[in-house]
Amino acid sequence: MPVPTLVARSVLVEDDAVRILDRRVFPFERTWVTCRDVEDVARAIEDMVTQSLGPWFAAAGGMVLAARAADRLPAAAARRDHLAAAAGRLVATRPTNNGIRDVVAGLLAAAEPALADGAPVGPAVERAAREAGDRVRAGHRRLGEHAAALVPDGATLLTHCWAETYLTETVAAALRAGKHLDAVCTETRPYLQGARLTAESLAEMGVPTRLITDGMAAHLMSRGDVGVFVTGADRVAMDGSVVNKVGTLQIAVAAHAFGVPYLALVQAPDPQAATAADVELEDRDGAEVLHCLGRRTGSARATGVYPAFDVTPPRFVSVVVTDRGRFAPADVASYWSA
Repeated sequence: MPVPTLVARSVLVEDDAVRILDRRVFPFERTWVTCRDVEDVARAIEDMVTQSLGPWFAAAGGMVLAARAADRLPAAAARRDHLAAAAGRLVATRPTNNGIRDVVAGLLAAAEPALADGAPVGPAVERAAREAGDRVRAGHRRLGEHAAALVPDGATLLTHCWAETYLTETVAAALRAGKHLDAVCTETRPYLQGARLTAESLAEMGVPTRLITDGMAAHLMSRGDVGVFVTGADRVAMDGSVVNKVGTLQIAVAAHAFGVPYLALVQAPDPQAATAADVELEDRDGAEVLHCLGRRTGSARATGVYPAFDVTPPRFVSVVVTDRGRFAPADVASYWSA
């Protein structure tokens, strides 16, 4: 069972631009945003044109554009400075998820031999970006196999937000194993990623999918309608804390109360974050909470508050699933010695 291709391949690196599927309007419209330079890519990430794993691929594409632009500069020092500035701009777009930080650092390192030799950096960075993308996709396939083993046949999966190929590879692996699943997706305000991206993708894969508002999850668990709670994680700290889309915490607490296992999916815990206190939690413009799909939904007399992420302490997490296997939250450091 393949993952949905249009959502999974949502960033295209072309000869003169990076094109990004506009997930703000998907699936009702299937339009692409064209980015001609790093600044265009950075603004697309900040403006939520792409979400979940999408910013990783967009940032990689942005570095390809930066490398091509650097090759038009006359001196190695100027090329190096241009790439460093582009990297800093991209990393600043969404600071909570460490994926952009890591892929940008890897592409800077890939450029260095060419810079030292006076060779063009564009081909080296583009090749490294393509190889890094292949590694990430392969890692998510392995993660999906590990996670699917924890999903019982006949289970109802509860999801929150949009976990991209973390989730779709898990579901694909479960379906390949002959398991029957159905899904319940929270709508995930204010951008409705669950309603638009997760529900669309799981239904496309043939999984019976129901949509609920964000406030219904605990009630469904209380009456036994949920078998397992599964989310991606924007970051997992080395103490097992899970940083993810705001709302994850309250569902994880409810799952703990009602005996529903919570599986947090992440390619790898972040060795640079000992605890969640080491993670910058993004606060977005509160005006976003007052709107939905381009329409005002809140009172004109009210102001909004939008903490975009929350932290689930490890005591509410059953298992952290990675591309190297499954770990108890207290033991995620073992990932780096596995």
